[in-house]
Amino acid sequence: MDIITTFRKETDEILRFFKEEISAVRGSRPTPALVEDVMVSCYGQQMAVKQLGSITIIPPREIQVTVWDASVAPAVAKAIGEKLNMQTAQEGTVIHANLPSLTDERRTDLIRMVKTKAEEARIKSRTARDDVKKTITNQEKEGTITEDDKFTFQEDIQKALDSFNTQVDELVEKKIKEINE
Repeated sequence: MDIITTFRKETDEILRFFKEEISAVRGSRPTPALVEDVMVSCYGQQMAVKQLGSITIIPPREIQVTVWDASVAPAVAKAIGEKLNMQTAQEGTVIHANLPSLTDERRTDLIRMVKTKAEEARIKSRTARDDVKKTITNQEKEGTITEDDKFTFQEDIQKALDSFNTQVDELVEKKIKEINE
């Protein structure tokens, strides 16, 4: 049973990484995830925006960052502008970033990128499944598990993989819906 647990942990890690990757893909709506991990050079080190101030979303397309120290506001504005490839406006300790509307071409590119990342996640999960199947086959040859155990393990692994694929599909559909809003 240890093999199945290990496989599930691997697929959970792949899914977590996939969620992080697509959360950075911007749809038509702004989210704090777009700027919270942008690294800013200040105080002699690299710090994330979320460590330097609060992030607010102002519908429909504005991200507002209020920094706690006015001396870092220009560096934060510059870092956000470079990361999102857009102009930012600074008023004292407040930085405004207005996201432009997505063009149809850009929407298509973003959807294609999300689907590519989903396929990469599926490939990683299939590779993990194949490794586990080899381990199970080797254990059967060594006599540590029976042939019935081998088939039971393989069924459990396939069920876990099917569940993983369903979760990936749901995330992709949700992201595509968000991009098309």
